[in-house]
Amino acid sequence: MKGMIRILPGEPNDANRDYLPEAIRGSRMVVNENGNNSQVYPARLQEFHGDIVGDGLEDTWYEYVPESYDPKVKTPLVFSMHGGLMTGWGQCIYTSWSMVADREGFIVVFPNAHARRFWQLECEPERKGELATPNDSGFYMNPFPDDIRENHDARMVLALLERMKARYNIDGSRLYMQGMSMGNGMTAMMAKYYAHLFAGMAGSAGVSRRTMLFHPDGSVTHQSLPVPVWQARMELDGPPPFSDEDAAEAVVDNRRYWLTVNACDTVPQIRLEGEKNLAYYHGRHADYIFCDVKNRDHGQTLDDAEWVWDTLFAHTRRLPDGSVTMDTEGFTPNRFSVALAEGAGKAYLNGKVLSLDGPVFAWQKLKYHGLNGAEKVRGTYLMAPAGFLAQAAGGTYKTADDGATVTISLPDGRRVQAARGIMAVALDNRVRVMDCEAVQRGGVLYLPAAWFFRMLLGMNATECGGVLYACEGYAELSTHMARLLRDLLTAEGCEEK
Repeated sequence: MKGMIRILPGEPNDANRDYLPEAIRGSRMVVNENGNNSQVYPARLQEFHGDIVGDGLEDTWYEYVPESYDPKVKTPLVFSMHGGLMTGWGQCIYTSWSMVADREGFIVVFPNAHARRFWQLECEPERKGELATPNDSGFYMNPFPDDIRENHDARMVLALLERMKARYNIDGSRLYMQGMSMGNGMTAMMAKYYAHLFAGMAGSAGVSRRTMLFHPDGSVTHQSLPVPVWQARMELDGPPPFSDEDAAEAVVDNRRYWLTVNACDTVPQIRLEGEKNLAYYHGRHADYIFCDVKNRDHGQTLDDAEWVWDTLFAHTRRLPDGSVTMDTEGFTPNRFSVALAEGAGKAYLNGKVLSLDGPVFAWQKLKYHGLNGAEKVRGTYLMAPAGFLAQAAGGTYKTADDGATVTISLPDGRRVQAARGIMAVALDNRVRVMDCEAVQRGGVLYLPAAWFFRMLLGMNATECGGVLYACEGYAELSTHMARLLRDLLTAEGCEEK
């Protein structure tokens, strides 16, 4: 640890509704909306201008060098790329990169896109004219050259990299890039062509269109070496820009792209902490981390840099032979991690996918007495085989009455006995009610899973889209993570035999 993070008090200006209020610059003003928070403008953030590419065009960029920087010590370098209509200084205050740099001692550079505050992003050749024409909202893409080597913004990044190496004692094995929204698109483009220069890439929001990820034959469009990647998605975000793709399917496609490039394992390690939902995939070539943020729309969280650095960038290096070396010390999965999906005959348990004795189903607790034949639903619960619940708890079980009765012995010595059609269990010879009655299907007795995890194990159980996830501590399952888990539990061939 190089230094201490100190969060300075700001002057909130919630009345200001500008996209990026210029009055923030150099002030103590902060703005907050739906989690897109700003920090106080860092005093050590320096602005630079110059024709760094050598093509007669002047660029602007910002450098953050922590007070702890020692020119005798090899120092990591992070590029952080702003979103559309933003600036390098805006990206700095809307992230915590400068704070993390203060603690860890690395340097951050925040470039400005050269034209219109829009990065010069690659697009489909057949759509170049269309995307360079203003749409109904007045937005359009900067024209993209046919050759990436003629892309001014890409050339600027490469020139900045050389400048930073000449100006500071930069560790060439520890170069990283992160971007938000259109900056994520810029990061993705640099990863496609220049990943061999970096030890890690990360992005928040701004999913790429499918046609930019895959050729018509299904092969990936990647042109460089594999690279460790972090992708953060926002649960309430929309589809890719200039696209009518389904937003959820686009998230799946973007994840599948990097799982393919990095040759990743099928089953990830899972960690839910608060509204952060993370899946860590080990790859033969490089690792990949997927993050979905609950209850957020387009943007990035102020602690995004903290998570990216701690879980990925701090643990990756690009070796002279072009390969990457990684460790997983920064990623700790939930110690207790269970996922169930309605209709799935498999479950996720502590990093493994296991077959169940029968599929999970949703059961409605009904009120019907006294309603003259009508009924009211008083609750809907995911039901799981009692045998799996016992296994998840680390206990044992036995059945009686042709499977209509189950007795579970928990590791702490408690004994739980349940029977078909009864809403109560005998817990250590005392009666305790469940959320709904035990149900027998196909000779297997099912119990309400969330009740089991919460009441008997003291775990958090969170549900979204017919998927239940149980873990220790506060967590909320998000839409895209629920989709990831459902796809995992309904895929063929990923379960342990």
